[in-house]
Amino acid sequence: MANIQIRKYRDEDDEIVKELFTLGMSEHVPSSFTHILKQPLTQMLLMCTFCALITSSKSFLLPVLAVTLLLAGVRQMVIYMFNKYIETSLSKDLNNISETYLQQKDSCYWVAESDGRVVGTVACLPAESAPEFMELKRMSVRRSHRGMGIAKALCRIVADFTRERGFPAVILYTSVVQTDAQKLVTKSGRGLLRCAPSVILLGVSNMSPGSAAAGWPAESGSNPDTAGRIRPVRQP
Repeated sequence: MANIQIRKYRDEDDEIVKELFTLGMSEHVPSSFTHILKQPLTQMLLMCTFCALITSSKSFLLPVLAVTLLLAGVRQMVIYMFNKYIETSLSKDLNNISETYLQQKDSCYWVAESDGRVVGTVACLPAESAPEFMELKRMSVRRSHRGMGIAKALCRIVADFTRERGFPAVILYTSVVQTDAQKLVTKSGRGLLRCAPSVILLGVSNMSPGSAAAGWPAESGSNPDTAGRIRPVRQP
């Protein structure tokens, strides 16, 4: 079984960390496209376009092609939006991770290693919109290593760090398509202070250090034996 170790970010991790972030964000493109297609307004637009063209042209091929082009356009728009977000993130806080997260007060960035290879990341810093809370950011686990309890362990590191710094809660901003992140935190109601479609607030004040009861549930399908071999490396 893989030997998982969690430690602080080092400068030599820069390339692989950015790769993990990019891959993780790109995975949301299909679910975001599907979400848009499920919206009543989108379905109405496609149906009206199809009906208008088939009525005016008396042809079945033209409306089919038009709807297909519309769908392709919507998908390209979603891809563009995610690529723009990735590009913006890489030019901001991920441009210099050490400066943003390791050299600032009450901030940190961790990576999870499996047999010497970085397979997961997480970061936290005081929330810009609510500085009295800590914000969990840049959570990502390589697809090949999911279901092993890595995300749970990374979240627990953030919870411990938050409590040690005297912050009462952790904020996680998500989107409606980031269902894995929402399930990870909300599957257990313990410590949950607020849950909305895009904002999750989890209290840490009463959590015991490193406790699985800290409100961070196990990942779906995670192996308790594997999770037990995840070792955080404490660094000053």
